[in-house]
Amino acid sequence: MRRIDIHCHPNTVEWFTAITPYVEALRTYWHRPWAPLSEEEVINDLREAGVQVLMVAFDTETVTGCPPCTNDYVAGLRDRNPDVVLNAWASVDPWKGPQALEEAEHAIADLGLIGFHFHPICGNFSVGDPKLRPLFEKITALGVPVLIDVGTTGMGAGAPGGLGRRLSMSRPMPALDDLAAEFPQLKIIAAHPGWPWTDELLMICLHKGNVFWETSGWGPEYFPEALKHDIPRRLQDKVMFGSDYPSLTHTRLFDGWSRLGYSDTVMDKIFHANAERILNL
Repeated sequence: MRRIDIHCHPNTVEWFTAITPYVEALRTYWHRPWAPLSEEEVINDLREAGVQVLMVAFDTETVTGCPPCTNDYVAGLRDRNPDVVLNAWASVDPWKGPQALEEAEHAIADLGLIGFHFHPICGNFSVGDPKLRPLFEKITALGVPVLIDVGTTGMGAGAPGGLGRRLSMSRPMPALDDLAAEFPQLKIIAAHPGWPWTDELLMICLHKGNVFWETSGWGPEYFPEALKHDIPRRLQDKVMFGSDYPSLTHTRLFDGWSRLGYSDTVMDKIFHANAERILNL
């Protein structure tokens, strides 16, 4: 069975530089060392796991002062490793204003990236903020989807004050629901199980035809019960596989999925068919 991972981080020096403030907290959160690998090591990891991935760029420079893991960089990963990296999610820092709009155009028109990833907690914004409307108008005009983190995060977890990050920025209601209603032509993929607001996200995903879901960053055994119940039922045509690599290994995730006992038909949709259809892969 083909396995498409729609949420994979580069795990190289370029990515670690962009997330510098959070590395120590992530080491504690995930109970293991976090250190960058070479591009060759990352690609070998993914190739051995038998996955094809969408890489994720990262730009929260206004908040952290750290240089981004750029759109040009992830486009290069794709171009150098086409058998493993299908494409990549661009990242733009919404607080960069006109520069963000220019970078959005560059990411799609020049680099051919698949769409845009947003990390509201790390970027210190809500996707429902009216100040972001010009950016989402631009993205909608470009005709590409967005991948938006929802729920909690390991970024800053356990540190005093969570390193200043506000979890409310990634609550689905009302921000994600408002965005989906205001931009009905915009495909929105919610990233992660969305805990502790899983029921809010379930409601939005079932109500809004332009909202989809991927479950990266959690072992399937820890999915909230509502999500586990509805994946093979009302969500079977909405849910896609993501890992959040390097947070979790593909081996662990595939083992966890196999233990949920879903039918081959459902797993075929989750691992590749939904992504192929929704993202035109």
